[in-house]
Amino acid sequence: MKIDLLRPKVIGLPAICQSLQAHKVIRLLSRCTTKPQCAVLLLGIAMVAGCEAPPAQVATYTQDASSGVTKLQSWYSSSTGEYASPSGWWNNANSITVLANYEKVANDNSYYSTLANTFNVTPGASGNANFINHTRDYFDDDGWWALAWIAAYDSTGNSSYLSMAETVFSNIATNGWDTTTCGGGVWWNYSKSGKNAIPNELFLDVAAKLANRTTGSTSAGYLNWAKTEWPWFKAVGLINSNNLINDGLNSSCTNNGGTEWTYNQGVILGGLVELYQADQDPTLLPQANAIVNAVLSSSLVNSSGILVESDVSGGDHPQFKGIFLRNIMALYRVAPSPAIQAFVENNANSILAHDDSTGSAFGALWQGPPDSNDATRQTSALDAIIAGIAVQGSGRLD
Repeated sequence: MKIDLLRPKVIGLPAICQSLQAHKVIRLLSRCTTKPQCAVLLLGIAMVAGCEAPPAQVATYTQDASSGVTKLQSWYSSSTGEYASPSGWWNNANSITVLANYEKVANDNSYYSTLANTFNVTPGASGNANFINHTRDYFDDDGWWALAWIAAYDSTGNSSYLSMAETVFSNIATNGWDTTTCGGGVWWNYSKSGKNAIPNELFLDVAAKLANRTTGSTSAGYLNWAKTEWPWFKAVGLINSNNLINDGLNSSCTNNGGTEWTYNQGVILGGLVELYQADQDPTLLPQANAIVNAVLSSSLVNSSGILVESDVSGGDHPQFKGIFLRNIMALYRVAPSPAIQAFVENNANSILAHDDSTGSAFGALWQGPPDSNDATRQTSALDAIIAGIAVQGSGRLD
């Protein structure tokens, strides 16, 4: 069930839903501390009360995602297995992840051949053997490709994809993990110029995912890596006093106070969920929910409950928001809540209502208006729409 604040005049809502008149809304708002928190609260309350969106809208997320994926593939090059500029190496990994997730959630196999094509041609075309980023320098790029092939494995069952993810992870563990600086953690790059949040979140997520998809001593080894990364990450202070994650560490090995990018709040959720599934540590899901609650109460969510980024310029930033939606979908799978469902659907609805340029081409401003279109923006928006399918229970989550 869902409500749509973007289309409030819905015929046939239950009486209790219609009773949310102005004076009662104001009274509820008075109990919130921030506008974003209130927007999400009201969505959740209405859902519990039985408010439903127009049936046509509920039914169209899968169709909307299908149309959006078709548009995404208009930027795909079969000769390189990559997407057109401005999408870069790590953006391409996220596009493959989204393609695989769409296939799984929508129970579709139309793009299995695309996954296979990228798997086969991209290492040679890019010069990055085994999808290991020797030429482009960054360990987080490697982590994104490991996640891409895990997603492809989850969708297709092709064990070659899982083996590739293991190969990529082995490189990060061998060349990126270090205990001589800051007591642990993965370097940001091969030049060892710093330790940032994102390569370490990715390391946690990949290690825990591999632990859950392998057996015996192999699985135990990956679990050990995940259980080494997480305590270090938490102890070193990358999660600030507001339960949000800053960009990285400074030269003194303390939180650098850098930008709280949305993707840093997202990848950690996937890692905590997978680690919880591997070892049932009861502290992990509360930590994940604390981060979600912090995001929903922060400036990362506007007064209409829509996720926003402080900057969407360049080739990287437009990718970030979708990664948060992808990982909050993972949290919903193991710990469903009306607030998360409402947040996901509100963002998917806003993209479809306000950020569609033409022909299912989406921009980076989910609250609208559309700014421009490319594979990076498209992939990010599709993450939110695919999450919309998943939280309604109409797509495969396991």
